[in-house]
Amino acid sequence: MRIISGSKRGMNLETPDGLDTRPTSDRIKETLFNMIAPDVYDSYFLDLFSGSGQIGIEALSRGAREAIFIEKDKRAISCIEKNLSKAKFLDIGKLYKEDVYSALHKLSGHASFDIVFMDPPYNKSIEKQVLEALAKSDFISEDTLIIVEASLETDFDYVIDLGYEIIKSKLYKTNKHIFLKKA
Repeated sequence: MRIISGSKRGMNLETPDGLDTRPTSDRIKETLFNMIAPDVYDSYFLDLFSGSGQIGIEALSRGAREAIFIEKDKRAISCIEKNLSKAKFLDIGKLYKEDVYSALHKLSGHASFDIVFMDPPYNKSIEKQVLEALAKSDFISEDTLIIVEASLETDFDYVIDLGYEIIKSKLYKTNKHIFLKKA
């Protein structure tokens, strides 16, 4: 796994051992960042269920102002710390070592995030609970782009009831990205 573009282009990143994380492939990551490229530079980026931190680090490499990583798995946390240090992003990358809900509570009062990326465990409806929490957050504005990585089977029909609209979706062989904004 490597950084695709930007100031740290080509840098290899570590991934956690085991099967608890599913690193986004370089091909899917490149497609994702090609789709959001105009929005990344100088953005506030929130990476939920960060795993190795590769998505937020890619955003920092492409000029994001700040990336906040939220991860509770100890092996993944160690990986994020190593990757942030290796990329020399410790000053603009902040890691919350806890579950998503408590970290979101602590982020109250933060400047509005431009992009929120989440890659929760598949097929457990966790994304719905997180979207409910984000809908009530003061750091999510009408301009915030929320991207959810999910299994192909995951249904998002409920998002309208939470006050979101799906502005785009991208299907891959094994998963998909859903792009949301507040309606």
